[in-house]
Amino acid sequence: MFRKDLVALLMGHPMSVDQIARLVDEPPAAVAEDLRHLVRSLKRTPYRAAVLPARCRHCGFAFRRDKLLKPGKCPACHGSWIDEPRVCIERR
Repeated sequence: MFRKDLVALLMGHPMSVDQIARLVDEPPAAVAEDLRHLVRSLKRTPYRAAVLPARCRHCGFAFRRDKLLKPGKCPACHGSWIDEPRVCIERR
């Protein structure tokens, strides 16, 4: 998958790494690496990446925005009921 294709795919449509991986038939780790590179390279374009962080549905703990893959469990309550992080591309 080309990284430039991710811009069109994510423009105004927040998606998780797993959703993107299923669409493009790639492993989630490869998609996450492409997204990390894309976020860095968008600094010189008219677009920006908006990351909705992973969040524990039990206690509300919000994970860091740079974590693109779903965490295993919450460090605050040790629950595993976690919403996946989502990435969206927006115009500046």
